[in-house]
Amino acid sequence: MRLIFAGTPEVALPSLEALVDAGHEIVLVITKADAKGKRGTATHPSPVKTRALELGLEVASPVKASEPDFVERVRSFRADAAGVVAYGQILRPALLEATRLGWVNLHFSVLPAWRGAAPVQRAIQAGDDVTGASTFLIEEGLDTGPVIGRATERIRPEDTAGDLLTRLASVGAPLLKDSLEALGAGIASPLAQAEDGVSHAAKLTRDDALIRWDLPAHVVDRAIRACTPAPGAWTTLPDGSTAKVGPVSLTDAPSTTPGLIRADAEGVTVGTGGVPVRLTWIQPAGKKAMDAGDWWRGARWGETAQLGEA
Repeated sequence: MRLIFAGTPEVALPSLEALVDAGHEIVLVITKADAKGKRGTATHPSPVKTRALELGLEVASPVKASEPDFVERVRSFRADAAGVVAYGQILRPALLEATRLGWVNLHFSVLPAWRGAAPVQRAIQAGDDVTGASTFLIEEGLDTGPVIGRATERIRPEDTAGDLLTRLASVGAPLLKDSLEALGAGIASPLAQAEDGVSHAAKLTRDDALIRWDLPAHVVDRAIRACTPAPGAWTTLPDGSTAKVGPVSLTDAPSTTPGLIRADAEGVTVGTGGVPVRLTWIQPAGKKAMDAGDWWRGARWGETAQLGEA
């Protein structure tokens, strides 16, 4: 098939490579513009752009993919269909009509659950046991198009959003390939999404990533894992500065004051609205991440020191 591929982050790479390995002709790769560095004027290409150029593929990074000139450029490739994985722009009807069979999106949830920008993060945060990946024909609504294929994946107790996304990217790559091939062969049977079970997965903000130590331990655990690696769960330190916090584990120690820090032979614990949780690593602002025990020994705060707002 003559295909267009649209994607930006690293999780899109398995799908791009699966389509190339299957022998399909990727006539154009669309990805977001190079990101600006935090300092200076250096820019950084997306992982998809970097890999596409290594594969000798033509790449485009339109400011707005819906601009008429770009739509006409896409139409000129006479592509059979397009595959999309975390591209990062809303695709308008004119662009969706610029391929013969349409645009198939790989979304990391079992639709209609968790439509939106952060399905993996919200599934972990909510305590879901199972998630998955879905392919669907893109239409004007947000992740509302008819579903072509689904795959499921168990959420492990220790999964961070990064861990789970990596597995779903691997699971989803053959799903997207098979869905596009079925569409091209005329044997796909896209089914309208159910009206029941709809949930929405808004992007996590910095405010979402602030740890509420007064919540039950299992909720704190989920919230931190959902924000790892991005946007990064964070808390305030006893001196008022901030720090990112890595995944925690629940203990069987007696309940204590939320946020209260305790150290023992096994490491550092922090009180919650339930049992204390044990820290793995912490990254004070402006410093590198470090083992929680090393951080506590260097900090030298007293026995009443707390994380979070007092």
